[in-house]
Amino acid sequence: MAVHLIRSLILACGLAAGWTAGRAGSLAADEPATTRRPNVLFIVADDLNRMLGCYGDTLAKTPNLDRLAARGVRFERAYCTFPLCGPSRNSFLTGLHPNATGIFANTQIFRQAIPDQVSLPQAFRQAGYFAGRIGKLYHYNVPRSVGTDGHDDPASWELELNPAGCDRLVEEPEIFTLKKGRFGGTLSWYASPRGDAEHTDGKVARDAAWVLERCARDRSRPFFLAVGFFRPHTPYVAPRDPYFNWHPAESMPVVTGVAEDQADLPPAAIASRKREEEAMSDDLRRQARQAYAASISFMDAQVGHVLAALDRLGLADDTIVVFTSDHGYHMGEHGLWQKRSLFEESAGVPLLIAAPGITKPGGVAPAPVSQVDLFPTLAELCSVDAPDNLQGQSLVPLLRDPAEPGRNWAITQVDRGRRNGEWVFGYSFSTPRWRYTEWDEGRAGRELYDHQADPRELTNRAELPEHAETVARLSARLREAVAATLPASGTPPELKPGGWEIILQD
Repeated sequence: MAVHLIRSLILACGLAAGWTAGRAGSLAADEPATTRRPNVLFIVADDLNRMLGCYGDTLAKTPNLDRLAARGVRFERAYCTFPLCGPSRNSFLTGLHPNATGIFANTQIFRQAIPDQVSLPQAFRQAGYFAGRIGKLYHYNVPRSVGTDGHDDPASWELELNPAGCDRLVEEPEIFTLKKGRFGGTLSWYASPRGDAEHTDGKVARDAAWVLERCARDRSRPFFLAVGFFRPHTPYVAPRDPYFNWHPAESMPVVTGVAEDQADLPPAAIASRKREEEAMSDDLRRQARQAYAASISFMDAQVGHVLAALDRLGLADDTIVVFTSDHGYHMGEHGLWQKRSLFEESAGVPLLIAAPGITKPGGVAPAPVSQVDLFPTLAELCSVDAPDNLQGQSLVPLLRDPAEPGRNWAITQVDRGRRNGEWVFGYSFSTPRWRYTEWDEGRAGRELYDHQADPRELTNRAELPEHAETVARLSARLREAVAATLPASGTPPELKPGGWEIILQD
């Protein structure tokens, strides 16, 4: 507690004293109002799937994100590049796939492998933007590394705030967990008696409003403000009233038919399952889903505080708002919980973008897109120079007209450990109709799902003779796409050993 308070006070005093001087020296200060570049509010949730009202979830209570979706474009089929916090975040914050960053685990940061790469917020800093971070953006341990930056990148930010609330500092002994002492590695939850403002995400939201107030006072320099919420990351902690009460456990659905679903799957597809999660009773499954839904609603309310501040301060009309999550998340589908699979629930992410003057209200983009597309998109929207080696596409044409197809595919990878010192991966290739997956280049199995006929991915068609031509075609396209994720050398960069702490939870 003391470390965080002292750090926050130092940052706050430095920001308050130096804000005007720092901003006045920017080249952007002389820009006339008519040509001033837009601000960016970049909001990232943690471990959030598409269980949102704007994505059609009938049990969700997410009014603030639903309103944001109504203001801009909702990407119906956006995908992470790697369904794990650290690799995913390093990927979209550099505009590179994990094969190019060399980041395949939570114990790493891209500077170890590609130290000269310019990150997304760093590019905005170099272009004269104020760049600040509140909460988790790259990766730092949840919920243990209180008062530290963890795995962050100092070159990316001018301001770093790491608020910690009762959920991280007080309530841990009260949290129910399936496995003692494992809050990030297994399912855990708690209905807190304490209010929003006492929790980490409540503090994140209020810190964000505080920074926005100072941005509103001096608009001589545009801002890139990244806000990283912790929820709904496990442990699923939220105030009991109202969020748990909004989602009665008895109303929560339980996934059925798991054994039949798994019958046609290669073992690698479900290798992320855990014994303690497989052994849960239906009552525990309902409780887990209740707590996850409550955490989403709590996070949504905190997003609402930040967006309300943006509106109240008159910043909304010249601020691009991006909302996404680091990856998707399972709630029992295919017998899986949490992440690290290549099914839709784990690889798919919510993505909402409201860009004043570009997006029209209520747009829905059906084409598959990737989070690696965010860097080139924001750079184009804000006239910021970006590195030449970015691997994504700009989504600006889709923001202007959501019916545009763009590249019209996305690729997601996940590791299954090492063999003879080499990483073994699964790769999944998503098109408007198909998801095609190869494990270890097909040696450990293949999967093919027809999203037109089977959006829940219950029937693996990869070995059916009538789909042999489709498998061959998609396999060739997948291999081309995988080759494009590699750096110019053709092999992923080697990580350099360094003094980085090992993060055991994700």
